Amino acid sequence: METTQSNLFELQIDELSNGYLKETAKWAKFLSILGFIGCGLIVLIGLGMTFLFSSFNSPELTGSVGMYSSGLSLVYIALAALYFFPCLYLYRFSTGMQAALRAGEPVQLQTSFRNLKSCFRFIGILTIILMSIYLLAIVGVAIIGFASF
Repeated sequence: METTQSNLFELQIDELSNGYLKETAKWAKFLSILGFIGCGLIVLIGLGMTFLFSSFNSPELTGSVGMYSSGLSLVYIALAALYFFPCLYLYRFSTGMQAALRAGEPVQLQTSFRNLKSCFRFIGILTIILMSIYLLAIVGVAIIGFASF
């Protein structure tokens, strides 16, 4: 099987493309920093729910509310962890792209694009997983709905 290979390092980035990449890197950095802030807020909300629900002093509700609030807090922290990694890849892309364009470093450019690929791959896999969960939930609800007739 014959493979064709092109040497991408011979590819030159003109001023227009350079400008597009600089602007893309700035927006990527902005969005990744907002994403990090969002991750922190999600963790704080998750921990805050634990403390809020544990402040209820009703003896008949303490056990069940505490259990649900702890579980919900763990879900929020897990969601923050899942959201953290695409933000990290996006931040690495932006800082790497800015450095590569300043220094004209092809290896840094390659690393930057690798981080962008990792960001999109992570988001794509997570989207497939979530769509599968949604599909299973829809099928489950449909089965339960038809079984009730």
